[in-house]
Amino acid sequence: MSDINKRIDDTVKGSDVVLFMKGSKAFPQCGFSGQVVQILDYIGIDYKDIDVLADEELRAGIKDYSNWPTIPQLYVKGEFVGGCDIVREMFQSGEISTFLTEKGIPQKRVAQA
Repeated sequence: MSDINKRIDDTVKGSDVVLFMKGSKAFPQCGFSGQVVQILDYIGIDYKDIDVLADEELRAGIKDYSNWPTIPQLYVKGEFVGGCDIVREMFQSGEISTFLTEKGIPQKRVAQA
């Protein structure tokens, strides 16, 4: 495993919910990252945000790690969930709350279809 893959793997497995994004949850640097932040903040879960713009090796490495070409990327309990479109669809259908509950992630507000 390369150094960047190990770093990503340690990060993904070190927190229950991790969002690799452009910018930070306090200041998203792209609309897609901003949408995922809004969803996660709305349902009120704790998550770690990782700014891929601050590290070019990380920005390229996360795409290889997940075999997913775009950012943002959401991980829950070490499992890749998806990018903005998938997270948005899961939120709109209410599936995200079911998924998070099954993973043991507490939510302040349940997303409902």
